Amino acid sequence: MKAIVTLFCRGSGTPLDRWTVLREFQKITKRAGLGDDWTPRELRHSFVSILSAHDVRLEDISGLVGHGSTHVTETVYRHEIRPALTKGAEAMDKIFKKRTTSA
Repeated sequence: MKAIVTLFCRGSGTPLDRWTVLREFQKITKRAGLGDDWTPRELRHSFVSILSAHDVRLEDISGLVGHGSTHVTETVYRHEIRPALTKGAEAMDKIFKKRTTSA
């Protein structure tokens, strides 16, 4: 039997329902300029991908996110972020080089 863990709660310690968590999360992402269509579930994808990018064993990651095997962790949640980071860094270099040469 799996234990249920309350991750988001009020100051009194009582759990927040999922709709309150979603609404508050979307307010935060909107204020951060990310839009308001994000969900807390996407944090799981980021968590798995970041751990994987830092060479944490897939079996350990699966255990942390509560998966019984590595299959779902690997095929659904793990995304390769190194190429995206590299491409993003290259794009930013080009942007900043244009600004410094045109100034």
